[in-house]
Amino acid sequence: MKSGMKLSGTIASALLVASSLGAGSAIAQETTFVTIGTGGVTGVYYPTGGAICRLVNKNRKVHGVRCSVESTGGSVYNINTMRGGELDMGVAQSDWQYHAYNGTVKKAFIDAGPYKELRAVFSVHPEPISIVARKDSGIKHISDLVGKRVNIGNAGSGTEATWNVVWGAMGKTNKDLKLASQMKSSETPGALCDNKIDAFFWLVGNPAALNKEATTTCEANFVAVDGPAVDKLVAKYPFYGTTVIPGGMYRGNPDDVPTFGVLATFVSSTATPADTIYAVVKGVFDNFEAFKKLHPAFANLNEKDMISKGISAPLHDGAIRYYKERGWM
Repeated sequence: MKSGMKLSGTIASALLVASSLGAGSAIAQETTFVTIGTGGVTGVYYPTGGAICRLVNKNRKVHGVRCSVESTGGSVYNINTMRGGELDMGVAQSDWQYHAYNGTVKKAFIDAGPYKELRAVFSVHPEPISIVARKDSGIKHISDLVGKRVNIGNAGSGTEATWNVVWGAMGKTNKDLKLASQMKSSETPGALCDNKIDAFFWLVGNPAALNKEATTTCEANFVAVDGPAVDKLVAKYPFYGTTVIPGGMYRGNPDDVPTFGVLATFVSSTATPADTIYAVVKGVFDNFEAFKKLHPAFANLNEKDMISKGISAPLHDGAIRYYKERGWM
């Protein structure tokens, strides 16, 4: 009798284990894993992706979407890798969203043709062009970069691509520089303060850790990016806008510095299911006040601007569904 009881207990345990394994398999099958391509870990794209995933993953047991972040080369890399089917979503500058969808800009997208499957989800923070220079270099305006050592952005990044557009609009090429270096953004403050470069160029939401590092480690100033060439670019392309780097935000830079820039945008493609994008958008906007607190660059965001400004590809169906539910469309 005791033996029979033991046998029954063993069978019951086995059935319980089998049941648990089956339930685990069912959960695994229902979970959708998605990856967001961002940028370097010291910029704002990486924490942007992290903030989005944090809010999405909070309710992953409800919607079944599990989100992860990948540090990448930036905008152009994210879009091209998404096009190749290796990323589900990505952060990209608003100008490169436009150029990818329309297949414009040589080297970046022309060879591949228009990426008509690209979809916008929402825009995020402003990204003004920041040129940080050693004060002893005498660089005050972008035109002063001729003959200087400049980091123009790592290969394949939106920064490098935007540099080529702006510098080209001024009638210049990289041959007009003494050095066009392509270090990762994380390396640039050290290189600047070690006198290996005279200035570095990038687009970033403010306040930015690398800008702070450069201006606190050595004597460095922001460089004005304005003039006729910039005015023509802003007038021609709706994804550009003039702005300033606020005075007093960084040590040794008490005055506003004129510049222009783009918006960081969150993008996906028609290959990512509408239900997935809906869950991602819902995670952000249902927790919007919490999202705004996850990075200083998000502090002044508002929902309506995020679904109207910087959007130059069609909105994803999953995003549209949520926005209509909220009465925003």
